[in-house]
Amino acid sequence: MPERIQLFEVSTLYGAATLAAALDAGRFGPPDTARRILLMSNNAATPEAATRLPDMNGFKALAARFDETVDWNEAIRPHHPGTWTPRREESPVWERLFRHTWQLGSGPVELIVESIQAGPAKALATVFGGSALHVYADGLMSYGPTRERLPQWLGCRIQRLLHLDLVPGLRPLLLAEHDVEPETVPGDAFLAVLGELADAAATEPELVRVAADRPTAVLLGQYLAALNILTPEEEEELHVRMLRGAVAAGHERVVFKPHPTAPARYSQALEEAAAQAGVRLHVLRAPVLAEAVYAHCRPTLVVGCFSTALLTAATYYGVPIARVGTELLLDRLRPYQNSNRIPVTIVDFAVPDLEAVEETGQAPAAAPESSEQLRALVRTVGFCMQAKLHPLLREDAAAWLAAHLDDSTSRYFKRRRLTALALPGGDRSLRVQLRRRSASARWVARRIRTVRRRLRDADA
Repeated sequence: MPERIQLFEVSTLYGAATLAAALDAGRFGPPDTARRILLMSNNAATPEAATRLPDMNGFKALAARFDETVDWNEAIRPHHPGTWTPRREESPVWERLFRHTWQLGSGPVELIVESIQAGPAKALATVFGGSALHVYADGLMSYGPTRERLPQWLGCRIQRLLHLDLVPGLRPLLLAEHDVEPETVPGDAFLAVLGELADAAATEPELVRVAADRPTAVLLGQYLAALNILTPEEEEELHVRMLRGAVAAGHERVVFKPHPTAPARYSQALEEAAAQAGVRLHVLRAPVLAEAVYAHCRPTLVVGCFSTALLTAATYYGVPIARVGTELLLDRLRPYQNSNRIPVTIVDFAVPDLEAVEETGQAPAAAPESSEQLRALVRTVGFCMQAKLHPLLREDAAAWLAAHLDDSTSRYFKRRRLTALALPGGDRSLRVQLRRRSASARWVARRIRTVRRRLRDADA
């Protein structure tokens, strides 16, 4: 009987921790029932300049759960893993190549991948066209809709969605249009894996030095300028606002955990702000997860914009959390269907605004609960993002908007989007109604918007 193969694709240490927790919890069966291969992918814009997974603290312990590891970047060189997907007619050639190179034999290959609508997951699904798919999601994006409609040949092969229960009780929309059942990775298993990573990072000199000063607040950077959401200057100011908020809340020792690919100038601006405020600031660039910082520093506050690590702090470590800058992000995300919209919406709705703490007296919160209001908001925003994928949500979305759309909730929606979907809160003028009913009028409107955009780009 041919050997059964399980191919696990991973691009981040957090993702590897999620897979390790799922394995420990028996989500993929006993270890001796299949040959398990960990396929490592470095999706950074310049992989050569980014920290490799094997160089991250604790990775070796996670990799020990697999029979072997494979470097995906090396396998497809000179292609970039984030952009390369072979044509379907080429897939038999690539499959024979990889089966020979990795000695997979002729047996079935089970794929466990992340971000199915993008590379390298889509590339693997194309190459191994007859394989069953399991998708795992390690962040808040799992609660939002699929980024785009998946072709039937791909969607029908997805068996389940594994995700972390970062907002207890909130059900993911991701892949729901294909009737894919979500399955949570047990929190105790994930916390145990995070404990392994924290132990592995215990001797990291930079972390030891930071922990010795006992900082009480952690600031999380995300490098949103790389996604063209904010300018570098705006993101610098966002981090400075986090610091000012922490100082106003009484914190005198602060650690900043920047995104691994963020430029050094971000920390320089923070250091200047910290010097002016008279507080001690540590910038931690060591290759460790933020969760290792929580374990060793035991902070009493974690501040971020919409980082997954923000919810991890509250849900798995019980650390109070606060947000900064989400309203700006809700306004800047383009297009409305941007996959980051649901994470920003969740954090903005469920996590206290640090800059409003003094004004309102609202204290930073522990793990946010999945209230009925949050569930309804997420489903309504999800419908507005991908109405064609979730037509059955239309009636509930319209009812929620009619009852709750006001000054406190309007930031989650765009008037143009509501107008296009003929939902409450949209423009109901006769001009708009005629344009919606006329194909030629819609074509002219699109042309006008295109010309205006090109003129703006030319001026810039």
